[in-house]
Amino acid sequence: MEELTDLLHRAYADHAAAGRVFFASYQSARDTAHRLGKGECWVALRGNVLVGTVTMSASHTTPEGYPASAAAGSFWQLAVDPSERGNGLGQRLLVLAEERIVALGSAQAVIDTSAEATELVGWYRRRGYVPVGTWRWDVTNYESVVLAKVLSAR
Repeated sequence: MEELTDLLHRAYADHAAAGRVFFASYQSARDTAHRLGKGECWVALRGNVLVGTVTMSASHTTPEGYPASAAAGSFWQLAVDPSERGNGLGQRLLVLAEERIVALGSAQAVIDTSAEATELVGWYRRRGYVPVGTWRWDVTNYESVVLAKVLSAR
């Protein structure tokens, strides 16, 4: 858990430096374990070094009023070590999450991220995600844009 939490901190550090305090930028190892317990966690290794991760679930618990269906699958803690950025690992982890969501029985994926992280919102939009609403989590300091994508069997 410590190694995975350290990866999350590194991967989200640039957001925190820009003033967007993603939960993954400061969560504890205990928080990481709790979040992993809500879905499947996949990791990417380069040799014996952890360089990426994503956690996903098909049908997930959503708070009342959340602007996406609880029947949708979701993924979170999508993270790539800064030293590995630009080589397509994030895209491969996203595709894996989408494939697992379909395999687990959902036809839609939902994700939320800081509305201020325009580069990240754009990355998801270029991959077929469309905004469906906004949400404010109590563990972050920003409003999130909620994005959804209809998935098909690959």
